[in-house]
Amino acid sequence: MKKVTIYTDGACAGNPGPGGYGVILVYGNSRKELSGGEKHTTNNRMEMMGVIKGLEALKGPCEVDVYSDSRYVVDAVEKKWAEKWRMNGWWRKKGPALNPDLWETLLNLLALHKAKFYWIKGHAGHPENVRCDTLARYAIPN
Repeated sequence: MKKVTIYTDGACAGNPGPGGYGVILVYGNSRKELSGGEKHTTNNRMEMMGVIKGLEALKGPCEVDVYSDSRYVVDAVEKKWAEKWRMNGWWRKKGPALNPDLWETLLNLLALHKAKFYWIKGHAGHPENVRCDTLARYAIPN
């Protein structure tokens, strides 16, 4: 199984508002950058889209380390919250789960790979996080 590292970040100009995501995929000495944006979204949706687009770029099942500065994404995956929300019909103790469409997509992609998520502090000088933030901000539609 190929070992891939994915770094992601999302950004939003207003929340909700226009937003973008940035992704870096690293496999051996190869590196690929992806970005995109939406005119009306939220920061959490862009954080999720970064992970989704990174996983969608993989050509087959991989062992994946995902680095994100989003506790929302990392905790929901690593602590199995998103799986529980799906089992409960996208319902949490506090009410309906947000972004069920993206969580469904993300969980389906994760079923194809052996993934581990790691939280990194945003805006703390981590080179790949800084680059992903730059990609995300440039991808925000005007």
